[in-house]
Amino acid sequence: MKALILGFLAVTFASPAFASGSHAGGHGEAMAVGEPGKKAKVTATIRVTMKETDDGKMLFTPSSFKVRKGQTVRFVIRNAGELDHEFVLDEESQIMEHKATMEKFPEMEHDDPNAIRLASGQSGEIVWKFSNDGMFKIACLIPGHYDAGMHGDINVAKK
Repeated sequence: MKALILGFLAVTFASPAFASGSHAGGHGEAMAVGEPGKKAKVTATIRVTMKETDDGKMLFTPSSFKVRKGQTVRFVIRNAGELDHEFVLDEESQIMEHKATMEKFPEMEHDDPNAIRLASGQSGEIVWKFSNDGMFKIACLIPGHYDAGMHGDINVAKK
């Protein structure tokens, strides 16, 4: 079924981004933001909470991070909200492309190493090696969540 959905998306949205395999990095291509890390190489753990507020905002706490190029980080992510939320790590252009696709296909499921979707009360983790320096993004790309404030920045400094 997953292959059928991916095939449909590839045919429907044939573009250089999908054809090159850069969509969410799940197709074996190198990602600008880095690559899945090995737990044995983790040098820092960052705990992130996802939730909604009473005034309608949605947020990550914390929402900005600073790491070093070459560093392997374990993100421990907890959904303390009442709705499902995602934690997607990528460069801004890929985040915005993925956001547009999610708005067209809100129930689309992912199996990418740079993303996790958690139901209310669930926790999970992503182990990530930051191979390149620069500014990157985290975001929840469930329709409406990014626009409600659920995004943040990762500054990857040169060693």
